[in-house]
Amino acid sequence: MSDCDPSDISPREGCPVHDWASDFDVMDEGYIKDPAPVWEELRDKCPIAHTTRWGGAWLPTKYDDVREMARAAPTLSNRSPGVIPPGPEMRELLIAEVKEFGSELPPISADPPEHKPYKQLILPLFSPKAVEEYRAFTENLANELIDKHIALGKMDAAVDYAQQIPPRVIAYVIGIDPGRADDFTDWTRGIIELGQTVPEARMKYRRLIRDFFQEMIEERRDNPRDDAISKLMAAEINGEKLSDYSVIGVCFLLLVAGIDTTWSSIGSALWHFGTHEDDRKRLYAEPEILPTAVEELLRYYSPVVMARRVLDPIKFGEAYMVPGEKVIMNFPAANRDPDVFDRPDEVVLDRERNRHIAFGVGIHRCAGSNLARMEMDVALRVWFDRIGAFEVTDPDAVRWTGGQVRGVRTAPMRITAR
Repeated sequence: MSDCDPSDISPREGCPVHDWASDFDVMDEGYIKDPAPVWEELRDKCPIAHTTRWGGAWLPTKYDDVREMARAAPTLSNRSPGVIPPGPEMRELLIAEVKEFGSELPPISADPPEHKPYKQLILPLFSPKAVEEYRAFTENLANELIDKHIALGKMDAAVDYAQQIPPRVIAYVIGIDPGRADDFTDWTRGIIELGQTVPEARMKYRRLIRDFFQEMIEERRDNPRDDAISKLMAAEINGEKLSDYSVIGVCFLLLVAGIDTTWSSIGSALWHFGTHEDDRKRLYAEPEILPTAVEELLRYYSPVVMARRVLDPIKFGEAYMVPGEKVIMNFPAANRDPDVFDRPDEVVLDRERNRHIAFGVGIHRCAGSNLARMEMDVALRVWFDRIGAFEVTDPDAVRWTGGQVRGVRTAPMRITAR
C-alpha cells in the first residue's frame, strides 16, 4: 500500500484529492475550511459522491436526497453514527457491549422500535418550557465571561466565549457540577476532534466520560436528586428500569452532543460578524431580527454531519448502496442547495423562508434543538448588548475543525465596550 492509497482507513496527511466525486476526503484541510465549492461542483457532476477513504462512504449533496435518506431508518441504520469509523479494538468492544446491553448512546445510536422510548425520556429536558428555565443561568454566564475580558480590549470569541457556554449549560441541565466544565470540554474534544483520527484517544476519553457518569449514578443511589441523572435512573422502558449502561449512554450523549455542536454554532456566528462588517452593523441597528438571523446562521454554518450504516440494499438516484456501506448525512450541504434556498451561499439575516435542516430531519432530529437555539440567542444577544465594536484581528490565526462537527476553534478579536 502506498503512502497515499485512498483505501487506507487513515490516509496520510498531504494525500491530495484528485476527484471529489469518487475520492472525497471529509478531513481535507481545504474542505474543512470551506466545503461549499466542493458541494457546488458535486451537485452538478455527481450529487451523491463516493469515497474509499476513512472506511468508505457515500456523500449526498442535495436537500431532497438528504431528507429521503434521513427518513430511511432502519434500512439506513443509526447504530454507527460516527463519520470516521472506530479502530478495530473499539469496534470489537462496541459490538460486544451492544450485544449485551443495547445501544451505546441511545437514542441517537438506536433504530426503531428501540429509539422511540429513549427519545421520549429526554424530550422533557428540552421542551420550550424547560429551556426557558435555563435562560437566566445562560444569561448570567454569558455576562460573566464578557466581564472577564472586556477591559482587556481583546478576546478569543471561540475559546473565551463560545466554548465556555455550552459545557456549563448542559452540566446545569443534566445536574452535574458546572465547575467541571474544563474537564467536559477536554473530554468532548478528545472524542469529537482528536478521537476521530486517533483511536487510542477515543478509547481514553470514552472511558473517562463513562467512569465519571458511573460515579454520578452511584452517588445518586445514596442521595437521589431532582435532576436528569436521578430521573433517568428511576425511569422505565417496557416496565423495566434502565441499566447503568443505558443511563450512562444517555448522559454521555447529552454531554458530548450538547457541547461541541452548540459551541461550534456560536463560534461560527461570532466569526461571521467579526469578518462581515455590513452584517455586524445591521444587527446592531436592527436587533429585532436576531431570531431570524439565528436561523440563517444555523443554515449557513450547519455544524453537524452524521453517518448511517446500510442494512439492506437501497437505491437513491444513481447510487446503489449495499449492506455494510456508510452514508454521511450531509445536512450542511443540503442547507446550501440552490434548488431550495435563494442565494444559498450568502448569509441573509432576514431570510423569510428558511426550511433548513441543521438539526437533522426524521426520527433522529436533534432532541436538544430548543436548547441550542436558546444558547445561541443568548450568546449573541448578550455579546451585542455588551460589546460596541469587534473584529477578527488575525484571520490567519483562525482555525476550523471538521469531520463530525465543523466549527471555529480559534477566533481572536479586538473588542470595545458598548
